[in-house]
Amino acid sequence: MFKKLKDKLDSFKEAISSTIDRKTADVGAEEAPKTKAKKVGVVKRAKTLIVERELILDESDLKGPLWDLEMALLESDVALPVAESIIDAVKNELVGVHKKIRADTSDIVETALRNALIGVMSKEMFDLDDFIANATKPVTIVFTGVNGTGKTTTIAKVASRLKAAGYSVVIASGDTFRAGATEQMEKHAERIGVKLIKHQHGGDPAAVVYDAVQHAKAQHRDVVLADTAGRMHTNTNLMDQLEKICRVTPPDLVIFVDEAVAGNDAVERAREFNEVVPVGGSILTKVDMDSKGGAAISIAHITGKPILFLGTGQKYGDLVKFDAGWYVDQLFE
Repeated sequence: MFKKLKDKLDSFKEAISSTIDRKTADVGAEEAPKTKAKKVGVVKRAKTLIVERELILDESDLKGPLWDLEMALLESDVALPVAESIIDAVKNELVGVHKKIRADTSDIVETALRNALIGVMSKEMFDLDDFIANATKPVTIVFTGVNGTGKTTTIAKVASRLKAAGYSVVIASGDTFRAGATEQMEKHAERIGVKLIKHQHGGDPAAVVYDAVQHAKAQHRDVVLADTAGRMHTNTNLMDQLEKICRVTPPDLVIFVDEAVAGNDAVERAREFNEVVPVGGSILTKVDMDSKGGAAISIAHITGKPILFLGTGQKYGDLVKFDAGWYVDQLFE
């Protein structure tokens, strides 16, 4: 997972660590005539002399490595404005700041990278568990996104997770557009043991969601999870249909689902869906197959809305609650 991005971050750490070691050696060479210490290697002597000193990196020290890092982030599907934010954060932490050279110099660089990555991924943090626990029941959640990204399976995972937490769940099979969509959702509902509300193929999805909410109210159910047809933002009819669903039965939350391996395409789609129907958060699927890692870094920053969960496999339990610290740990493990 994220192997390509890990390798690129390691290369940046090595480049800056080498720069710090070089500057440390230069300071040691300057101080050498002033000491009566026994003759030892320049770098070893420099590190001995600088234990209680501080090292200052200037912008020229970082210019080349920061450029390489920005290119590496872009190649890893990190969106341009997000890559620029990361570069600025790393630069602000390293340039012109007094750094005590007491430990492995790579720790200095890794800390700057970690802080920058966590900073861009932690916007508008939102805990779905707390939200559901404190909201008036039934809580209505609409899922949207493009075809083939694992939206239906993701809804089943969320339903399974909520049921395990003690909530009663109703699923609305609002994807009346795709052949076999209701049958697929029906199988999931049976396996999990939750109620499914469905209409015939080609029916009005807004009516399906409305009926599901009315059923939940009548039966005192806690949560309604509404599936919708996968759509591209350019499909005017389906986007109008999504707007109608949210107008007829205003949801408590809209969740955008896309796959991590889509990279910048997922980031752009999240932004465009958010412009049509305000998205409250995102779920990224197929994270276990993602060698680049850029989509998760970018989506929260671009939309201003949090990533809620990461899909890491096909089983119902393969749904990880998103945590920026955990994600960054995977990049440096």
